[in-house]
Amino acid sequence: MLTDYQRYRLYEILPGLTIWLTLILGILFSFIKPLWMIYFIILFDIYWVLKVINFAFYLVTAWFRFRRVKRVDWKDALHHEITDYDTKRHIVFLTVYNESWDVVRSAMQSVCDACYDHTKFTIVVAGEEKNKEHCEQIFRHVEQTFGDCFADTVFTLHPSDSDGEIPGKGSNLHFAETQMKVYVDKKGWNYDDIIVTVFDIDTVCHSGYFAYLTYLYCTHPNPTRSSFQPIALYNNNMWESPSILRIMAFSTTFWTMMSLARQDSLVTFSSHSMSFRALVDAGFHEKRIVSEDSRIFYQCLLKYDGEYEVTPMYMPVSMDTVRDDNWWQSIKNLYGQQRRWAWGVEHVPYLLWEFRKKGNKIPLWKKFKWVFIEWEGKWSWCLAALIITILGRLPLWVAGPEVRQSALFFNAPHLLEVLMLTAMTGLMLSAILSIPILPKRPEVHSKHMYIIMLLQWILLPIAMILVAAIPAIDAVTHLMFGKYLGFNVSQKKRN
Repeated sequence: MLTDYQRYRLYEILPGLTIWLTLILGILFSFIKPLWMIYFIILFDIYWVLKVINFAFYLVTAWFRFRRVKRVDWKDALHHEITDYDTKRHIVFLTVYNESWDVVRSAMQSVCDACYDHTKFTIVVAGEEKNKEHCEQIFRHVEQTFGDCFADTVFTLHPSDSDGEIPGKGSNLHFAETQMKVYVDKKGWNYDDIIVTVFDIDTVCHSGYFAYLTYLYCTHPNPTRSSFQPIALYNNNMWESPSILRIMAFSTTFWTMMSLARQDSLVTFSSHSMSFRALVDAGFHEKRIVSEDSRIFYQCLLKYDGEYEVTPMYMPVSMDTVRDDNWWQSIKNLYGQQRRWAWGVEHVPYLLWEFRKKGNKIPLWKKFKWVFIEWEGKWSWCLAALIITILGRLPLWVAGPEVRQSALFFNAPHLLEVLMLTAMTGLMLSAILSIPILPKRPEVHSKHMYIIMLLQWILLPIAMILVAAIPAIDAVTHLMFGKYLGFNVSQKKRN
């Protein structure tokens, strides 16, 4: 009989085990059963082409919705279509560690500019005691520059070395949120009328963000049972970043856009909004994990027995790429960021464990769906690029004379080529759509940079292996062996 610890460790091992078994068995069967492997590769490539077609369809759908939403004056829509919008209040959380004042100021300015009624906004700047002197300096700058922009500005300082926590954004948020519950209770505000927004400190929101968010919240049939997810753009310092950072940033943006159009599998990511009611009911952001942005969705899903969703917001928020002063350090930062995002594999054992405890309160199909979304997503992240570019060719390289005489062997290269050319539609679509969402070109860059912005996409296959698949395998392997990763702060610099 397994103890609770042993059972949970087994759940943590399973995702990494399936990934390593796929790699090891793929290599072994390429030598001992190459025909079997050729069949597997063809089936996988067909599966991947279907995924690319699915991606392209939903990306185009999201793109047109995005363009339509940006054209609407949401402040005007609030005034004319919503009668009780003025009962809603906003609390905006911004976590600070070692970011420069320039980064913080741009985020604060964007929130200030997006406020449709400044008396309804409370800003929480959450710092870390570990970097107390710097955070207090940021607090003073915020007070001096933006003190009159909001109804109130609250500063919190998360104590260092607290027991039962992983230092990072999640624990900082958890502390700030508990402080704000006391604040809200003293004010006597209704939890259902408070909309909470969590922004990364480099987030620059669209001027219509809060009006659109309030509109969606007021028109949602059950707003306290939904989070609200905007489109994540990484273009604050896009023109200054190396090509490989740009294409990975665009890839993340297009993934979030596609996910918005597929609402049935949408999970919160990075900056997002939700009701204060749901935040309190879920016990605030988890303070012992790295992937707090997506975990809060699963906390709410479990709290409400599967009756929780994410509403897509076709409104952009812009953040920084993980650029540094030199190219190599930027690549290292990107690797660290991708590994931290891939550490979201920790949701798989969490869901297996919590769904088991829930029994029949959540339908079996819904449990299977969410575990599959997380598990298959990390499996594909780790393996798809390797299977398509390397493992898929291995059986063709090492097959013996008897296999080389088969019709399948002769036709496989042509079939794989056709499938991969079909899959290239996703790459071409991404390249084309990346141009319109670029920020305005700085004068220091010539117009021929737009050509480079298109040509850089030929680096995608290399990037998907070196700074996507490998850091993802790194993350799941760490979890597999119980070597838990902490929260690494993504260094972001602008010229």
